[in-house]
Amino acid sequence: MWDPEKYLDYADLRARPFYDLVARIGAPAPRRVVDLGCGPGNLTVSLRERWPSAALECGDSSPEMVTAARARGLDASLLDVRDWKPAPDTDVVVSNAVLQWVPDHGSLLRRWASSLPSGAYLAVQVPGNFNAPSHSLTRELAASPAWSSRLAEVVLREDDAVSSPLEYANLLADEGCGVDAWETTYVQPLRGPSPVLEWITGTALRPIRAVLSDAEWEQFRTELAPRLASAYPARPDGTTWFEFRRVFVVGQV
Repeated sequence: MWDPEKYLDYADLRARPFYDLVARIGAPAPRRVVDLGCGPGNLTVSLRERWPSAALECGDSSPEMVTAARARGLDASLLDVRDWKPAPDTDVVVSNAVLQWVPDHGSLLRRWASSLPSGAYLAVQVPGNFNAPSHSLTRELAASPAWSSRLAEVVLREDDAVSSPLEYANLLADEGCGVDAWETTYVQPLRGPSPVLEWITGTALRPIRAVLSDAEWEQFRTELAPRLASAYPARPDGTTWFEFRRVFVVGQV
């Protein structure tokens, strides 16, 4: 289950990659703009503001997120991106921090690129930090004797969940797209108690939260917190630096 309120913690920091991605879309007057994995819709509304004459299509796999997006006035639908097909007038497709959850999403990108009209833009951003301490320490704890049996079937993302910018560039170039691909490591200032734990609670820890009871969840967090605090020490001024790598690719059909 996605928690829209928890996801919106650090909303400004979570939004920056979206804006960096969309800034590279050169469509002047698209007919239809699609946001696949719109979450609570806080970023989707900026697409409506940029292209007010376009039909805006958006959706998410989480009923809670769809409800939150609809509360912002968006006509959001419940969808699985693996089943989505572009309408003939689709000129912009945005997928922000979604495809890391989809195994073999390269085949999905190839299908989308081959289905979009000439001149359309396909813009994708995925986190590329699955080998960072925030994630490796989570996997280590989940695999420990105390937790391994309870979390045996939980799938936690690893580094091969996403490709490199070069691999994405080659994939879309092979489909005939013009490509702009890059990566950025954001050095994010976090504050508050256990800030890295709170950050990943809204995203990476979701699969773990989904299978644990409330008491087990609090125990897991209690055991994970000091590990993260050691890996990400707070500065004397209270700031905790959190390095976060993101991978971007924008293809024009």
